[in-house]
Amino acid sequence: MFQGASSLSLDAKGRLSVPTRHRDVLSTSAQSQLTITKHPHGCLMMFPRPEWEKFRERIAQLPMSGQWWRRIFLGNAMDVEMDGTGRVLISPELRQAAGITKDTMLLGMGAYFELWDKTVYDAQEAMAMQGEMPDVFKDFAF
Repeated sequence: MFQGASSLSLDAKGRLSVPTRHRDVLSTSAQSQLTITKHPHGCLMMFPRPEWEKFRERIAQLPMSGQWWRRIFLGNAMDVEMDGTGRVLISPELRQAAGITKDTMLLGMGAYFELWDKTVYDAQEAMAMQGEMPDVFKDFAF
């Protein structure tokens, strides 16, 4: 399970250095293979390959009414591999789709990661924190 936030910068070639705390798990559980695709909230999702395969199967089974979502998730998916120093290349197409330029936030979301442009993430988080908590949290004990 991946959790935690990391503020990271892409290098000039668009590579992201995966935090050390996640590298060993990704090397062991996914043989350093990841899949990156679009997320409907304006970021990217980065899956270890075994988790991607589970997600892909669920998306592939959507009815015809979900055809556009299948295109968004599967049609934009890119397979990548961590290099020897733990970096992954984020394609120009995916960077552009998420508005990622250089500074990013990588969030562990359990079975996968979200990759956000830092400015966009900070603005979205600030808006969420200013709003009311969703009903799903009304009976949640902290």
